[in-house]
Amino acid sequence: MKTTIIAEAGVNHNADMQVARELIRVAAESGADYVKFQTYTADLLASDTAELAPYQDLHEITQPKSQRKLLKEYELSIADHYRLIEYSKEFGIEFFSTAFDIPSLRFLKSLGFDTFKVPSGELTNYPYLQEVGSFKSKILLSSGMATIGEVGSAIKVLLENGTQLSDITVLHCTSSYPAPIEDVNLLAMLTIHRELGVNIGYSDHTLGTEIAVAAVALGAKVIEKHFTLDRNMKGPDHKASLEPHELNSLVRSIRNIEKGLGSGVKDIQESELENIFVVRKSIVAAKPICYGEELNDQNLTTMRPGTGISAMRWREVLGTKATRDYDAGEKIEL
Repeated sequence: MKTTIIAEAGVNHNADMQVARELIRVAAESGADYVKFQTYTADLLASDTAELAPYQDLHEITQPKSQRKLLKEYELSIADHYRLIEYSKEFGIEFFSTAFDIPSLRFLKSLGFDTFKVPSGELTNYPYLQEVGSFKSKILLSSGMATIGEVGSAIKVLLENGTQLSDITVLHCTSSYPAPIEDVNLLAMLTIHRELGVNIGYSDHTLGTEIAVAAVALGAKVIEKHFTLDRNMKGPDHKASLEPHELNSLVRSIRNIEKGLGSGVKDIQESELENIFVVRKSIVAAKPICYGEELNDQNLTTMRPGTGISAMRWREVLGTKATRDYDAGEKIEL
């Protein structure tokens, strides 16, 4: 099954549509399936008293010093969304966005979205979950900062409002930017799958690509990763994002992992056929053997190539009589 790769542009467009267009181009050329932005109204998302998160406070601006003012800097208008959709069509990649408030959810629904991302901060927002659950669509539920009990409670709200369990994919996540590798706890993704019975994925905030690749090897069916044009750009998310060449590497690695995982059936692979008889062993004479002599573990041994009697038939051959004279190293015949 192909892994869905979401290249998360987020707010790394810096409210510049030319930067956004370039982000979309980079995501498309990387081979990602979706390029994702963020849809919200700052006045609905944060109150005047909401302080900046530590990672937001490090993005090299002196003002504003509140979440609401910061979020306003990166807020996308309705017109911006339509432009981003056109850019995505131009470059042949699916446009996606995360809604952070109920009106934004409804707006994305009006655009024809059939999948909705619940960000980690909304996992405990009952009215939000109630609304998106009523869409009866596919849900990506990000689980940063949550216990498994809280994830289960969010799923319950979605189910109660019409979403099918089979349509829910929980994205394991560590909501730290960047996330320390020792806090990733990637095996918790498997616990989520086992205990909650949902599809699983991984929203990665670590530096580098190896943890996301490992998540695919463990069974993640969705990978979400932030990317930027340049980590040195000013803004809250650039520092914890991949640069274009790293995004390319991530996508290639994931596609290779998919190929390497295979069917799960243990069998001889086509590429191995030419090597079987070269490296397996046959039963051969360990020393000269005369016609009629009893074959035993003193006058027999095993050697390459495996084109004679398989060494696995050793016990079958012991005790039989030589059907002809053999020189040392000759393959035994029955």
